[in-house]
Amino acid sequence: MNVERYLSSLTEQAARKRTEGAVPGSAERRARLGAAFSRLLGEFPDEKEELQPQLLERRECNGYVREHIEIATLEGLRMKMYVLVPDRPAADPAPAVIALHGHGYGSREIVGLEPDGTERAGNPGLHKDFAISLVREGYVVAAPELMGFGGRRLAEDKEEGPGKNSCFRLAASLLMIGRTLAGLRIRETARAIDYLQGRSGVDPNRIAIMGISGGGLVAGFTAALDPRIRCAVVSGYASLFEESILARNHCLDNYIPGILLEAEMPELLGLIAPRGLFLESGDTDRVFPRGPAEKAYGELLSLYAAAGAPDAVLGDFFQGGHEMNGGPALAWLRRHLTEPADIKGGEA
Repeated sequence: MNVERYLSSLTEQAARKRTEGAVPGSAERRARLGAAFSRLLGEFPDEKEELQPQLLERRECNGYVREHIEIATLEGLRMKMYVLVPDRPAADPAPAVIALHGHGYGSREIVGLEPDGTERAGNPGLHKDFAISLVREGYVVAAPELMGFGGRRLAEDKEEGPGKNSCFRLAASLLMIGRTLAGLRIRETARAIDYLQGRSGVDPNRIAIMGISGGGLVAGFTAALDPRIRCAVVSGYASLFEESILARNHCLDNYIPGILLEAEMPELLGLIAPRGLFLESGDTDRVFPRGPAEKAYGELLSLYAAAGAPDAVLGDFFQGGHEMNGGPALAWLRRHLTEPADIKGGEA
């Protein structure tokens, strides 16, 4: 048996094991999978520290206010995030969206800032400043700095330029003690939910989440495990582990030991059901290719039907690469967060 065949045999064995006696979409299966998923992400402390929010900066922008805030997350860690507040919110109290950046130079990349914190002068890149698009919809937007990016990098990586991340060493260190970087980012994002639910002017029952690429991972899996998220937009990530994460060399922050023994990616994202889920995939995306994304979407349609919410999942398969599309996703969010519930499924 050659090396390639050996690796294929392992994924085949995992597929057989996870489907033994399983009824996809059943309440029993969903409950067991949610518990197993949380365990595989790593054991983190359950007790919550006081948020201790600190306002670092406040700036008037065109149509909104941009605040830079720092909160406590867990085990002595503190996380900075930009909070964008519209001059005229969609409602009072307003819906809120947690916006999660992918690989790059951190949260500044989605709020219209250059790596040095100055206002953006050039092309916004694959993120397309989507946090600004959200605040202009009338939402309060929280854009956390995910661990390993921007100001939350190891000192050695900060010396190599703004685009250099600390994912590998962070992920490796966490894996060696039975945790994952994905798990840490998800737990910290839950603290952003805590912050928004306690913030004046925010409707605690209308909080959505939106992320691209690695931020899509955090957005989708946070929503899968935290029912406080009303709906989720996952851009440039939803796929099959076997045909994306295992098909090329990805950043180590994507890997969750033992996950294929429990589920493929669509079933994990399916834990969001019956709450809303919107997927984006570009037809020339080489990081998370279109083919596996379409397969994942097909499986999610079945899972949502089994959960009694066939119209709550929608896919936008657009012409483009590994990038945020935005338009259809924003229209979908508007319907879920600010309009009566009359949600239709299918492709955008």
